[in-house]
Amino acid sequence: MEDFTLHIDPNKNRQKTTIGSLIRKYLLVKKFSGWLGFSFFLIISSILAYAIAVSGLKVGVMIAALLVALPLVYFLVVKPEFGILVYLTLAYTIMWFLRYGVGGFPLGTLMDGMLAFFILGMFIQIKQNGNWYLLKSKVSLMILVWVVYTGLQFANPSAESRLAWLYSVRTVGLVTLMYFVFVYNIRTKKFIKIILKWWIFWSFIAACYAFKQEYFGFAGFEQKWLDDSPEYAALLFLAGHWRKFSMFSDPVTFAYNMVTASFLCLALITGPLKTYWKVILGFLSVFFLYVMLFSGTRGADPLVPAGLILYAILKFSRKIMIFSTAALFLTVFLIFLPTSNQNILRFQTAFRPNQDASYQLREINQARIKPYIYTHPFGGGLGATGEWGRRFAPNSFLANFPPDSGYVRTTVELGWIGLLLFSLMIFTILKTGIDNYYLIKDPELKSYSLAFILVVFTWNLGNFPQQALVQYPSNVLFFLAVALMVVIFRIDQQQNLEFDAKL
Repeated sequence: MEDFTLHIDPNKNRQKTTIGSLIRKYLLVKKFSGWLGFSFFLIISSILAYAIAVSGLKVGVMIAALLVALPLVYFLVVKPEFGILVYLTLAYTIMWFLRYGVGGFPLGTLMDGMLAFFILGMFIQIKQNGNWYLLKSKVSLMILVWVVYTGLQFANPSAESRLAWLYSVRTVGLVTLMYFVFVYNIRTKKFIKIILKWWIFWSFIAACYAFKQEYFGFAGFEQKWLDDSPEYAALLFLAGHWRKFSMFSDPVTFAYNMVTASFLCLALITGPLKTYWKVILGFLSVFFLYVMLFSGTRGADPLVPAGLILYAILKFSRKIMIFSTAALFLTVFLIFLPTSNQNILRFQTAFRPNQDASYQLREINQARIKPYIYTHPFGGGLGATGEWGRRFAPNSFLANFPPDSGYVRTTVELGWIGLLLFSLMIFTILKTGIDNYYLIKDPELKSYSLAFILVVFTWNLGNFPQQALVQYPSNVLFFLAVALMVVIFRIDQQQNLEFDAKL
């Protein structure tokens, strides 16, 4: 046999000595492995049990929340991928929890705190690794400009209330910062797949919940919530039929999330998937549109043909054109179909706005507010309209103005300068996404890119008749889709460079 030398790296299996390893070795293993550890935890559990017995269940809930919060903070800073999935889950379920009666717990503040820890973790990583380039793009620049502008609105001289700004900036400006968290921390195709599955999973849960509301009625706590809000309930009970809202704050948010989820599934079908996955996605796409009708939200109905037109243009092929044409013919058929079904009747009125009294009233309100817009280039201040305007400045001119449209609200609160910045941001996002779509070579990533273009397009289009981007989870998912449009292109470029290097 030939002689050979076995090379062994003496440092290969040597563990790095860190603070964590020292604590684990000397505290957990040596000290707490015997009677000392048993006695310590027995004393702690007895103290906690006594505190709960004396002070009530509220103390126990707070202790449990603290035990969950500490590791959660660690994961948000050190393991942002896990934190992102938790954040998306809370974005989907926060309104359901609030409606259920968890109003004593500051869920909104919890979301703000998670965002703060995300940003902290991102800056720690940037300082350690210096990966600033991950945040560099035209989209990032425009979003940063938008965030800064909403922040400067605190000093708007026309604003009637700073508290209205404080409450509104959380869902309009601060949530936008999640874009940078997503862009920086989503770096692999594998994690994108997990996010897509998570998105579709929660959309399916929401759709099934609306199906239950439609055919089996509201839950007891939901009916109580409606009974306690008679003015709001009157908006949901039309022609003897309740508009459904699923787990979300209102029927509009529910409807828009179903439309975007439908297009998400439709675009993924174009990727290199197995046949059974394409069948499942096709079923989900139709199911989401079906339950969307339960919302009675007419503003969501035109998004379907508009999205199909963009889908046919971007994914131009004979099969796609046949499918899109058939879908458009079906839409036209439903528009003129004689029916007594309230869901279909609401769908039909969406395509006949001139015959709708609500649409005519909106036109009157928008015409009435135009002189104010011309004389206030910076608007009346963030949060001047809607709930926060009525709460913090009830006697102001804008407090009782119903903006309805997201674009109208932007113009009224942030001025025509704010409208210009917002429009430039949306234009930059869509142009960048479409340009990237045609440059991406990976078929799988190309289908992802198409999906997020359709999601951003439909949500932005829906922002004209309704306020589409101010409620959870829409505000989070919108900027998640924007971030993924940038990330997908970056991953594809990295793959191309690796392939060229191998050659």
